[in-house]
Amino acid sequence: MMTQMLLLLLYGFVFLLATESCRTLCQASSKSKEQVSTRPHGECRGTCVDNSYCSQPCPPDTPGDMGFLCRQKKWHKVTESCRTLTAFNIFEADSNSVQTFGGSKINEYTNKPETITDLLMEKCPQNLSCVIRNIQKSPRIPGNIALIVQLLHNISTVPMTDVDETKMKSYSIMANHILNSKSISNWTFIPERNSSCVLLHSVNSFARKLFVNKHPIEIADIFIHTVGTILSRDNAGKNFTFSMRVNDTREVTGKVSISREELQEVPSPSRAVSIAFPTLGAILEASVLESITVNGLVLSVILPKELERISLIFEKISKSEDRRAQCAGWHSVESRWDHRVCQKIQENSQQVVCKCSPSKTFTSFSILMAPHVLQSPILIYITYIGLGVSICSLILCLSIEALVWGQVTKTEISYLRHVCIANIATTLLMADVWFIVASFLSGPTRHHSACVAATFFVHFSYLSVFFWMLAKALLILYGILIVFHTLPKSVLVAALFAVGYGCPLLIASITVAATEPGKGYLRPEACWLNWDMTKALLAFVVPALAIVVVNLVTVTLVIVKTRRAAIGSSMFQEVRAIVRISKNIAILTPLLGLTWGFGIATVLNDSSLAFHIIFSLLNAFQGFFILVFGTILDPKIRDALKDRINSAQWISRISENVSSDFSRHPTKGPS
Repeated sequence: MMTQMLLLLLYGFVFLLATESCRTLCQASSKSKEQVSTRPHGECRGTCVDNSYCSQPCPPDTPGDMGFLCRQKKWHKVTESCRTLTAFNIFEADSNSVQTFGGSKINEYTNKPETITDLLMEKCPQNLSCVIRNIQKSPRIPGNIALIVQLLHNISTVPMTDVDETKMKSYSIMANHILNSKSISNWTFIPERNSSCVLLHSVNSFARKLFVNKHPIEIADIFIHTVGTILSRDNAGKNFTFSMRVNDTREVTGKVSISREELQEVPSPSRAVSIAFPTLGAILEASVLESITVNGLVLSVILPKELERISLIFEKISKSEDRRAQCAGWHSVESRWDHRVCQKIQENSQQVVCKCSPSKTFTSFSILMAPHVLQSPILIYITYIGLGVSICSLILCLSIEALVWGQVTKTEISYLRHVCIANIATTLLMADVWFIVASFLSGPTRHHSACVAATFFVHFSYLSVFFWMLAKALLILYGILIVFHTLPKSVLVAALFAVGYGCPLLIASITVAATEPGKGYLRPEACWLNWDMTKALLAFVVPALAIVVVNLVTVTLVIVKTRRAAIGSSMFQEVRAIVRISKNIAILTPLLGLTWGFGIATVLNDSSLAFHIIFSLLNAFQGFFILVFGTILDPKIRDALKDRINSAQWISRISENVSSDFSRHPTKGPS
């Protein structure tokens, strides 16, 4: 857990670049989906120019059209509305209801699901069964899927007092047909990208009307399973258990659990309905949320409003050891997954236990696959050893600074320089300690308030490190431009502390105040700033990235000035200039935080263990580098240490001589 925390923190400042890379990956994923189905009915007319679009009609006697996009000089299908279902053929053969619209007027209605719904409610309002047979026979092409989704939506909005088991069976059969695992790829081509969201909302809305009597209701289809029952305070507890196939070979389980204590808050009797979808998560990913992977069943629950918390147990579809799960609820208004309504209680390689808060807005829940984090025993060793060495080095650095402070701060320039170094070491030491605390507080059983406090101090401490590095860079710039000596020493010191501590405190305070009331301050899996919901991580990324850029410019100016001084000199002097440049780079790189810039390599090649090792080494041992390049290699500090050591030896020798003389000539007392 501490390794994951270190990687999260080290990668934070380049997260904007990572977001861009993720966007590129999503586009590549989308492109691969588009390549699944190249145009089967000839080519679009005209030259294929990248990103150009063309539309072609569907095969004869099939309403709709197909849209193609040119990618890499080839046409690829991106949308399709071809359909075989119409008001003519969706009803069973003995239906004459279609003719009620009469003659040539019928064509105006054949493509409107609203009209099919009206006809359905006239033909078979008792059981909705007069369209089932032809729907089941229809191909699962994008146009048919879209029409059935709209039909189910319209049925769910028809005023009905109570939906009985027969109607629910018919409704489930229609939904089951388009939830088939073989139809997942076709959802990608539906022009209305939110069709899968509409389907989920429609099924939940229709299930709210389900009438449950004394006997439980169970409607089990392959790709949708509905259970309805009556809750009572006398129950010892209530469980809904599902086992469903996600594909031709795999079955996963899911469980909704309501404890006896929770049932005591429920009016007796009360209705409870639960619905399980094994493929809907993949359909949502394919059609709407390409960058989010659902790793379990999608479980919907319709419960009394008095039930504020329920337990959900999900078996993982992908049981990868290095991918952690996140519990989430589906926001029915904003059509997105939200982590704030769920808490992960327990997780192992097989399943996840979540505690969630159902409501009218949050009815469906599942587990999401967390972003991949590269893990290696080498990185773990680097984390533990690096932090230990860094903390010890920083303590030694501060001890040396305190020991020689009076001797190395006699001039204004040296005083300001050592103020910056001492505060960089202090804030980095604070950040490392709080980082360890935060890593131990992370996990599914974390204490929320303690995690918020630890995250605040980690955020504040690391920002302080960067801002003190910025303060040192500004002093270097002043030295190059010969400006800072015109300002009083007290003003400069006050300005340094305002920048080094005031700015981080302001940013960290505003971040927690703006995001914590809505539970959007923390990540679900760690005590660190949230990204998915509130983008709180930007409060660290933006300042850190900007400071690294400024510091890089500062180092460049130092190199240019050093190199310019050697132009036209002898070969020996040029070699000395190169040595000075190398020394300046070695000293300024850790002191100005330029090692964090190596994180760009881990973003560009996330799968490369070598880049991760280099990045972790440079940053985990930053405290050691500050001790070596900022303190030990400073000739003035070495001279001051020698003087202190020589002075201590001289005092020791005097003390020994005095003691020796006293032992040879003791003072005589009175006779």
